[in-house]
Amino acid sequence: MATELRGRVHQALEGLTPGYFALVMATGIISVGLRLEGFFAISGMLLVVSVVAFVVLVTLTVWRFAAHRQATNDDFNDPRRGFGFFTFVAATNVLGVRIGAEGYHWVTASLLVVSGTVWVVLGYVVPWTAALGREERPIVAAANGTWFIWVVASQSVAIAAATLEPVLAPGRRELALLAVMSWSVGVFLYAAAGVFVSLRLMLYPFGPEDLTPPYWVAMGALAITVLAGARIVEMADAPMVHATRELIAGLAVVFWAFATWLIPVLVAAGWWRHRVRQVPLRYEATLWSIIFPLGMYAVAGIYLGQADRLPVVSMIGRAELWVAIAAWATVFVAMTRHVWRTVFIQPR
Repeated sequence: MATELRGRVHQALEGLTPGYFALVMATGIISVGLRLEGFFAISGMLLVVSVVAFVVLVTLTVWRFAAHRQATNDDFNDPRRGFGFFTFVAATNVLGVRIGAEGYHWVTASLLVVSGTVWVVLGYVVPWTAALGREERPIVAAANGTWFIWVVASQSVAIAAATLEPVLAPGRRELALLAVMSWSVGVFLYAAAGVFVSLRLMLYPFGPEDLTPPYWVAMGALAITVLAGARIVEMADAPMVHATRELIAGLAVVFWAFATWLIPVLVAAGWWRHRVRQVPLRYEATLWSIIFPLGMYAVAGIYLGQADRLPVVSMIGRAELWVAIAAWATVFVAMTRHVWRTVFIQPR
């Protein structure tokens, strides 16, 4: 019995997707939204869930690298999965920003150092191992929604830096520079990822099995770009902020509008996949790639409405927050049942 359990654990560990940190991203951003709306008790509970999930996933990732190094290497070399490693960067920063809201800014700063370092390293390693360094061509045939996670990681660095800039006098100019630079990099990366994914959709066969949940990250990347822009607009005055504040504020509104337009498109795509083409809707780790964009869109709307004095945008964000909470609860229950049935209960 113990041997069978050990075997199932290792099988699950070997197949652990690098994008599972989207669980922390989704839980953390919804916790941020609830705190903004004054639901401190529920927000605190989700913060605990985020911390536990983060520790567990870091432990499993290190264990997987040690015990199943070939599987990890295969992920780095797979353009369909390699960009999922950027979820670690985004999860670290979302968690850091949420903890910083409780006044523990040193934790936010420490996590920003870790995430910023990993962001720079992965920003050169993953595109090379997963795309540019491969002999197979054309690589664009493998482009999918996970490529937008690189954008999310870049904008999460901007948010963490913008969060720390007003409260840390030493290094304020450097944090402002980092926030504006990573935000700008994220904008250009979104344009690039959008071109590659669009070419994939138009030039190669695309069936319902290819329309996976990470395509929602296309909207989530826009939403986090909006949030990062709103946080930069709210930063204390610094040369870099002063030079770009009006530009970023205007672009944030444009990105929010496009993210809003994308939501019905993505919902219709999901309806076509599961109802029209009858692809079964069952739990998979990539479902967290839907929950995070929903939560991020809600928080981005709330922040943008406050920063640019747009009450309608804030109202839409508040309504979306409850949709995100309901979706999070549904997927969390499904995840718990899935893990229990596939790992801890012997399959019949």
